[in-house]
Amino acid sequence: MSFKGAIAVLVLCLLGAPLVGAGLPGFELWRVSDLQKREAALSKKVGPDHSSRETLADYGDHRFRYIYRDADGFPEQHDGIVDIVIAKSGESTLLLGGKMVNQKASAGQGEYTGTGIEGGERHLIAAGDIVQIPARVPHSFLVAKGQHFTYVLLKIPAKP
Repeated sequence: MSFKGAIAVLVLCLLGAPLVGAGLPGFELWRVSDLQKREAALSKKVGPDHSSRETLADYGDHRFRYIYRDADGFPEQHDGIVDIVIAKSGESTLLLGGKMVNQKASAGQGEYTGTGIEGGERHLIAAGDIVQIPARVPHSFLVAKGQHFTYVLLKIPAKP
């Protein structure tokens, strides 16, 4: 299945539309009711970085993650990965672009985190919104005090 096809399937799943092909290898369906249960569980396991997460599926060349945030996330940038965010509940301000402050290498090659972002654009993201964050672009999710933001994150390889 192409990445666009995977995105279409995920969007249909999140909207509750019926799908065919449930017995096909590689087919996944995450029902709204299941995601709500996962969100409730994740909200009780928030770590020092103000988030909790789980991998829904990892296919080697792309993966789906479910993430709950109750405060600002650390800025990040990845040279070889495109992030596709499907907002499930709550809201956040996506800080996108600009220059990462105190950039340092993190988990893998071409992966970076920082302590802030200078400049950049701000975009309000709310439940139901879908966002594509290009590779090599600093980004951070900002969550207002007392609020939360839950989203499905699809990580796909960037074109060279």
